Amino acid sequence: MSEILLLNGPNLGILGRREPEIYGSETLADIQQAVTEEVAGRGWRVVSKQHDCEGEMVRTVQDHEDAVGAIINPGALMIAGWSLRDALANYPSPWIEVHLSNIWAREAFRHQSILGSLASGVIFGLGADGYRLAARALVGMNGR
Repeated sequence: MSEILLLNGPNLGILGRREPEIYGSETLADIQQAVTEEVAGRGWRVVSKQHDCEGEMVRTVQDHEDAVGAIINPGALMIAGWSLRDALANYPSPWIEVHLSNIWAREAFRHQSILGSLASGVIFGLGADGYRLAARALVGMNGR
């Protein structure tokens, strides 16, 4: 069975109770369920991981290089996660960077991602729906 990697970075393990006015009320479990529903027709298994440490995220990317694709919300590591960037530069499958909030409507330091230029696509500002859209895009990238 093929798998899709759903990887979330620092502070995203507390979604649902972390600044819901910015990040919404959905939890990671809710997001995993939504992604699972989107890829069910393909028979893909969702492997969901969340790490607050960049090194653990790097290891997860490396351990799942055989996945058909990945949805990655690096959180603040989009700003200075250079080792994560290096791991993703070598990732052989399509992957999509997702952010819950509209990074352009927030502090200036959030207006740039060092990862986005490597991604197959970037989605931000659509809340948890962004993950569902990313899953749909990966299905399309892998042929219907």
